[in-house]
Amino acid sequence: MKRLKTNVVWQKIVTYAVLAILLTAALVPIYWMLNTSFKQNAEIYRMTPTLWPAKFDFSSGYAKLLNSDFLVQLKNSFTVSMSVSVISVLISFHAAYAIARMNFAGRRFGSRFILYCYLMPSSIMFIPLYMVVTKIGLADTLFGLIFIYPTFVIPYATWILTAYLQSISKEIEQSAIVDGCTRIGAMYRIVFPLASPGIMSTFIFSFTLCWSEFLYSLVMITSPGNKTITVGLSDLIVTDVYPWAALSAGAIFSTVPILVLFMIASKYVTTGLTAGGVKQ
Repeated sequence: MKRLKTNVVWQKIVTYAVLAILLTAALVPIYWMLNTSFKQNAEIYRMTPTLWPAKFDFSSGYAKLLNSDFLVQLKNSFTVSMSVSVISVLISFHAAYAIARMNFAGRRFGSRFILYCYLMPSSIMFIPLYMVVTKIGLADTLFGLIFIYPTFVIPYATWILTAYLQSISKEIEQSAIVDGCTRIGAMYRIVFPLASPGIMSTFIFSFTLCWSEFLYSLVMITSPGNKTITVGLSDLIVTDVYPWAALSAGAIFSTVPILVLFMIASKYVTTGLTAGGVKQ
């Protein structure tokens, strides 16, 4: 009995030690980014790095960032990412429902084709997409990005939601149909609430995909007032000496919306799959 307790204690020690190492590995880059955002360039480029700024300096990082078009670009990224995520998840939910719940010719091929579309590299698509956007008069506009981004978000969201909907029991939906609910009514009143954790998590990842996208925004947008945050940060690099303070400050700012979104949506993500499915 004593040996068993000793083994349990050692297992906990090893587990917490591994978790501490992994947590440290994850947090050190974030700390270093925050630390760098308050340093002057002379201190950043020292041969011996400092773990704490010798003098907190806001002019090299945050002031330089706020005096540029960064806030406008932050708003552009949020507008595009939120619009595309909402549109893509709504479309993907219906496509995933059809694949997961209905039998029709080409269903298996359709599900695989969606996965292949997601795996297709974006670098081979930006030229034809640029030609399409230019033809319809949406070049150098946020609407052009909103039109383009679903091409890689919808396949991803559909692929994720299909697997999620397949994990939801069909009996609850069939019981609702037996009680007189239509197929569409069961989809919105039964399946949609039960799938809300998967929908919300897919929404967060879709938002992150749009938020971090760089190539399409670089090719499609030329006006500083229409650029997204990823391209805006890259424009800070104009010489061989990188403005690491401004880049780090921009990286700190750019992570805040993702963190806030995840904090708001976390209660939906952790909700049980069948919450509300059975009467108490």
